[in-house]
Amino acid sequence: MTRNIVISGGGTGIGLATARAFAADGDRVLLLGRRAEVLEKAGVPGALTHAADLTEPAEVREVARLVARELGTVDVLVHSAGGSGTLEPQAGNADPLDRVAHAWTVAFRLNTLTAVLLTEALQERLAEPGGRVLFLSSIAAYRGSGSGAYAAAKAGLHPYAHDLARRLGHRGITVNVVAPGYIEDTDFFGGGMSEERRGQLVAETSTGRAGEPGDVASTLHWLASPAAGHITSQIIQVNGGAERGH
Repeated sequence: MTRNIVISGGGTGIGLATARAFAADGDRVLLLGRRAEVLEKAGVPGALTHAADLTEPAEVREVARLVARELGTVDVLVHSAGGSGTLEPQAGNADPLDRVAHAWTVAFRLNTLTAVLLTEALQERLAEPGGRVLFLSSIAAYRGSGSGAYAAAKAGLHPYAHDLARRLGHRGITVNVVAPGYIEDTDFFGGGMSEERRGQLVAETSTGRAGEPGDVASTLHWLASPAAGHITSQIIQVNGGAERGH
């Protein structure tokens, strides 16, 4: 049976790998992202694309209208939008406290608010029973990110997912979080990283390799399957053992 899949941040990295996994099943996929040209180049067979800033309620409302018009029901909602904020405009002045406020606001809007607004806008369209809501967190939510802001923003998704699982469970809808470790071939690190830093991150794993977008996409794909129908309010780590389970 063909399902309707909505993926934010679906033009690159983990979101794109996830979109391809669902499209390979013959599912109908809607890709959301801020950059229309990136979505158009994604090349996911049969996918719909829509450019929107999911931090803005007005643009999320437009997404909801599009979903109602083109899909009707959402079987799987995947929140892959987010980032470290390195690609965002910097604070407008040099005051240290202003820079802190700016960094934390950007991290929250990119990683938490995008997911919350889209979920709240589409929750009444989730298939019941059988709907799935899947959030992308990070290993940083467990161990910090160096700056604090990104880790805190991702960690904020965890209690929201638990609350949402309780709220939607009676409708036969599950809610889960996937927390990746170091994943290569994404836009997360902007211009890239040094070989020394990469080596350190790989050395932290038990598997001796960096993660790939497909590793996370496969986990999301399985959580959206009937086989995972009794799994909800869980945080699944995909990091090669770099961080142990909690």
